[in-house]
Amino acid sequence: MKTQELREKTIDELQELIIDSKKQLFELRLQKSLNKLEDTSKMNKARKLVAKAKTLINEKKKNINIKADAPAPEPSAPKKTKTTKKKEAVKNA
Repeated sequence: MKTQELREKTIDELQELIIDSKKQLFELRLQKSLNKLEDTSKMNKARKLVAKAKTLINEKKKNINIKADAPAPEPSAPKKTKTTKKKEAVKNA
């Protein structure tokens, strides 16, 4: 499931998705232990889906709207170190 599709879901729907994915993950682990699982990538996909859903729930709770078009924040000024302060003191003297 794509992230954009997940963003359209409500918090309750995301929580249901997490529960379903965890059940699926449990079943996949069981199949793996019985050597009946052929496609092990399903485990990674389920785990990543849980992580995406949890992240989106936290975003929604904090009311953060991340947009691809939003400009990146400007970097802050570099931190002055002791050597930089000494050099400035020598210049000003």
